[in-house]
Amino acid sequence: MLRHFCERKPGRTLSLRPTKTCFCSVGNSFSVCKLCFMNPARFFVVKSTSFRRANGSAVVCRLGAKMCKELKTKLFHLLPSTSNGSTTHQELQTDGAEILSCTVKALKDGHVVAVPTDTIYGLACLAQNSEAVQKIYNLKERNGVKPLAICVGEIQEIYKYCKVKVKGELLDDLLPGPVTLVFERSEALNTNLNPFTSLVGVRIPDHAFMRRLCQMCGEPLALTSANISSQTSTVEVQEFQELWPKLAVVVDGGPIGDQSRLGSTVIDLSVLGKYRIIRPGCALASTLDLLERKFGLSEDPGEE
Repeated sequence: MLRHFCERKPGRTLSLRPTKTCFCSVGNSFSVCKLCFMNPARFFVVKSTSFRRANGSAVVCRLGAKMCKELKTKLFHLLPSTSNGSTTHQELQTDGAEILSCTVKALKDGHVVAVPTDTIYGLACLAQNSEAVQKIYNLKERNGVKPLAICVGEIQEIYKYCKVKVKGELLDDLLPGPVTLVFERSEALNTNLNPFTSLVGVRIPDHAFMRRLCQMCGEPLALTSANISSQTSTVEVQEFQELWPKLAVVVDGGPIGDQSRLGSTVIDLSVLGKYRIIRPGCALASTLDLLERKFGLSEDPGEE
C-alpha cells in the first residue's frame, strides 16, 4: 500500500501526493489528479479540499497536518469474485479481513463508504446514525423525500426492523438475492431514516463481502446506488470517481457481473396477500413467478 505525505512548495498551499505518483496543486487547493486516482495499486486517496491561505506558515502547516491525518479516502481492492458476484469464503479470509475491519471502523465512525453488491455499486452508512444518513443525501444531492433502503446480513434481522406479513419460506426463497422487499417498518428502526413513510425496503445482497460487513457492524446499513441522483447506476468504481473524495472507504470489487445497471427488483409486500411492483429491476420475472405461483400472492396496482 502506497504511503502519502505532505509537501509544501514556496508560494503554494500545503499539498498532498501519493508516493511515486504525481504532485498536484490547483490554485489555493490541493487534490489528487486523474493519474493518481487511476493508479491500480492499493493506496490512500486524499480528499480534495480547499482552504484559504492563512497568515503565517505555522497555521498552514497545522491545517495541512490535520488534513494529512484525517481527510483521506482509502481505496481497497478485493480479490477477484466468482461469476455470480460472490466472493468465496477463502478469499474473504485471505484478503478481506483488513478491508472489512477498516470499512466497519469507517461506518462506526459515522462515515459513508462505497461498496460492491450483487447488482450495482452502492453507498452505505449506518442506518441508525442520523448524521451519517444525512451525509448520503448531501453527497448524492438526493431528494430529501426519496427513501433509502436498509441492508442486513441475515434474514432473522429483517424481523427486528420490519413487520413481516409473508411466510418465512418466501424470504428464504428470495434472499439473499437481487431484490429489495418493502415492509412496514418497526419501532426499532431509526425514526430519522425515511421519517416521511411508514415503510422501508430491506436487502440482503448475494455478495459475501456485503453480508459479512453487515454481520460485523451488528446493525443495518442504509444503502443506495453509488452515483449522483438521476445519473446512471455504476458497475465499476471508476464510474463514480467524482464521489471518492467525499467517502471514507471505496471497496473495489471489480466490474459487477450484471451489466444491466437496473439495480435490484423492488417489491412492496406490506399488504397481506398482495404484492406491488415499485421498481422492475433486474430480477422481475423470476420474482413474480415465485410470488404468484408458489405463494399465491396477487398484484396490488396501488394508487392509479
